[in-house]
Amino acid sequence: MKKFELSTDTKINFWGRTLYRIKACMDFITTDGSTIKAGSFGGYVEKESNLSQDDKAWVCGNAKVCGDAEVFGDAEVFGDAKVFGNAKVFGNAKVCGNAKVCGNAEVCSDEHIFNIMPIGPMGRSLTAFRVKNGEVAISYYYDIYSTAEFLSKINNSSWSEKQKNTAKLAIDIAIQHINTAPDESDNKKCPFCGGDGIDYDEKVKCNKCAAIASKDFWNKRN
Repeated sequence: MKKFELSTDTKINFWGRTLYRIKACMDFITTDGSTIKAGSFGGYVEKESNLSQDDKAWVCGNAKVCGDAEVFGDAEVFGDAKVFGNAKVFGNAKVCGNAKVCGNAEVCSDEHIFNIMPIGPMGRSLTAFRVKNGEVAISYYYDIYSTAEFLSKINNSSWSEKQKNTAKLAIDIAIQHINTAPDESDNKKCPFCGGDGIDYDEKVKCNKCAAIASKDFWNKRN
């Protein structure tokens, strides 16, 4: 049985894409203990592949997931958060508030993301997150930067000194907070798509196609 379906009666236009509000098809409990009842509505996705039909992953509130982004495992996306591009949010990660996770982001825990506002003259939200190459990227307004690119941008901007210093301090805190170390795992690659086998409870789950098996069965292959 499906965990959710797309509600064609409730859809929005988001950056030229049609997003559909999701509707729960069954009762289940999210990672934070919230009970989702069958028939209740969640957030918005562009297509079913944006959110896993398995496990406890959920999108709610005014949150939006689109493009080739994927939310799976026990991850939650809520508030006014936006996940797009090729981003992957999984594990026990929570993306909330005004956070924007995009590009090649790989967020699987709360140690992989940092969001703060107000930043800059318009008081916008700044989101820092881990990307595939183990570095920290900055999402600000609708653009993505490396930390060096963003610092260069604000240094050459008309922002006040206070606004510049606040942004620099926010980035320093984000870099201290975000764990860029590769996920430690001795699991074999997924036999179906070659993705990484991530420890999930007492099982192993692929971080790409979401294939899952017991740890012994997953790793006994030659």
